[in-house]
Amino acid sequence: MIKRIKVFSFFKLFFKEKGLIRSKKDKELIKLKQDINQIRKLIIDSVFKAGSGHPGGSLSAVELVYTLFDKFLKFDPDNPKWEDRDYFILSKGHAAPLLYTVLAYKKFFEIEELATLRKIGSRLQGHPDALKVPGVEVSTGSLGQGFGVAGGIALGLKISGKKNKVYALLGDGEIQEGSVWETAMACAHYKLSNICAIIDVNKFQIDGRVDDVMRVEPIDKKFEAFGWRSIRINGHDIKQVEDAYKWFLEYKGDKPSVIVADTVKGKGVSFMENKSEWHGKAPNENEYKAAKNEISKE
Repeated sequence: MIKRIKVFSFFKLFFKEKGLIRSKKDKELIKLKQDINQIRKLIIDSVFKAGSGHPGGSLSAVELVYTLFDKFLKFDPDNPKWEDRDYFILSKGHAAPLLYTVLAYKKFFEIEELATLRKIGSRLQGHPDALKVPGVEVSTGSLGQGFGVAGGIALGLKISGKKNKVYALLGDGEIQEGSVWETAMACAHYKLSNICAIIDVNKFQIDGRVDDVMRVEPIDKKFEAFGWRSIRINGHDIKQVEDAYKWFLEYKGDKPSVIVADTVKGKGVSFMENKSEWHGKAPNENEYKAAKNEISKE
């Protein structure tokens, strides 16, 4: 019997190393990566059909936003205003194609509606409308604005004694706004340990490289100087992203938290990557086909 167990264990290890046996965790990771690729395709689809939009900063933050919704955020698509939900605020509102796609993927509305992006009469306009789109907590677009609202929500929850968490996604270009640092100062002052800022550091903005327009680094150290705790990660490494959210959720202190995520503008489409011109431009038909084909091969 002992020999049989040893032989079985040997073959199990052998097949696992060869990739022929996968653990539950491995299968979950594969599914997550497949979902992320599909979301990138849907972003390209909707922006192409709209003939306008913001693909670059949407593609850069897919892992950050989808992993949050898939594994950590508390929400109910059948009851978007559920009292015990967590709050996600897209402060970089121009990345609406990403938020819409994730919301559709999580059944807040039908995926087919993504094809109406930026169309007359559509709920899915160029920036999120909280009065029309289920799952959108705050109408955002003016950079820095969403982060301030997120801080206000976190303060209200703390005063009310609620355990809900607040997440706000900002771009690195966005944090050139002075209001971002007023919010950072206030969150630390009021000891808002229930808020997590996520900085999508894709290093480009509409006018070029962030470092050339107005340098913002070192982002983590600046937030720390304002009284926050910080962690810096590769925003495309799913394990690092997951560990960062766990780092926030397991914290028992009284400081706000920031995840500084290094990413690639236009991630997944080689001719869009690290190009500021893809901040707010739709692909033509040939570019669209090339982009979809490239994402499919990942």
